Amino acid sequence: MNVNEQAEILMQGTEYGDEGLRKTMEAELRQRLIEAEKENRKLKVYCGYDPRTADLHIGHTVTMRKLRQFQDLGHEVVFLIGTYTSLIGDPSDKDKLRPLLTQDDVMENARTYAEQAFRVLDRSKTIIRYNHEWLSELTFADLIKLGSNFTIQQFLTREAFRKRWDGEDAIYLHEFFYAIMQGYDAFALKTDVQVGGTDQLFNIITAGRKIMTALGEKPNIGIIMSILPGTDGVVKMSKSLGNHIPLNSTPEDMYGKVMSVPDIAMGQFARLVTRWLPAEVAAFEAGLKSGSVHPRDAKMRLAREITATYYSESQADQAQEAFVRLFQQGQIPVDMPEYSLQLGQTVLDVLLAAGLVASKSEGRRMFEQKGVRLDGDILEKFDEPFPHPGVLQVGKRRFVRVK
Repeated sequence: MNVNEQAEILMQGTEYGDEGLRKTMEAELRQRLIEAEKENRKLKVYCGYDPRTADLHIGHTVTMRKLRQFQDLGHEVVFLIGTYTSLIGDPSDKDKLRPLLTQDDVMENARTYAEQAFRVLDRSKTIIRYNHEWLSELTFADLIKLGSNFTIQQFLTREAFRKRWDGEDAIYLHEFFYAIMQGYDAFALKTDVQVGGTDQLFNIITAGRKIMTALGEKPNIGIIMSILPGTDGVVKMSKSLGNHIPLNSTPEDMYGKVMSVPDIAMGQFARLVTRWLPAEVAAFEAGLKSGSVHPRDAKMRLAREITATYYSESQADQAQEAFVRLFQQGQIPVDMPEYSLQLGQTVLDVLLAAGLVASKSEGRRMFEQKGVRLDGDILEKFDEPFPHPGVLQVGKRRFVRVK
């Protein structure tokens, strides 16, 4: 691809909150691509990930998809695991102090983090680094030198810190170190491009570029990605909010959860977590806007593409077939867990023992909502003996074959 085609792909899904900044970053990216082509070299690109949890959802993979695009275009990608920055935790999008992790906690999470990332990245083309390699070697004098590039006012203009300041909540000194540490990562790796979400704008554009310049390096280019909304289509995808699509789930679950996303969010999902090129995304959105494509058909295409991205084409096809069979044709899934009925168990006992509900209160609530069926018939009473073997269903997606 020529430089213009590469730049169009690499800027897809970006968001800077300022059109002038976006144009500056795009112009710098084009110039760096031209220089790399003349010098017959690859761009060096990185994104940092703090393994504060071992469970990822597809919202975490938006930046990984961008790294994969750089890989597919022939550039060098560094997957940086924040073994040192994780000890603090990024305060960018938090309105309170993050709990401190131990080095053991971080390393345990890091072991599984990279493996999940290879669901998106090309393992053979990915360089893995850990930022304790250089951050652990900084001296107090080094920190003073790095800190002299910033003012307290710069940090207090950030929304998360400003809210805490205005609310008279504590802001701890070590939280300011995070942006400085991330900026030093960029210098240590001497990269051309850093990828991150909009919550990383200050860390990448302000801290990273400033530190690289102060230490005599050409500042890297920030590719700032939009944040993926959750299945509610509005709020940032988050496990704590229950609006997430887990990466380590099943193809059927992922497909079904994408199908639950509101129509209004389909464009964001298409831009941020599919393999589609800009022209394909534009055609997808144009079809929705003109009405030439039914929203249900568009969403099924989107769900299949996203599922295939993280699993495989055949698994995505099977997930789609299962969804059609279950939700469009009113059939039950072919494969489901089995449970052996015990003497004297009530319906609620079976729901709990089979893992269809997490608690008795949830079970009672499902009965109140007419959400419990046996072989398609609604069960009215939770405290009666279990009627007979058959397919027990809770809600739309939870099934167990009771023997």
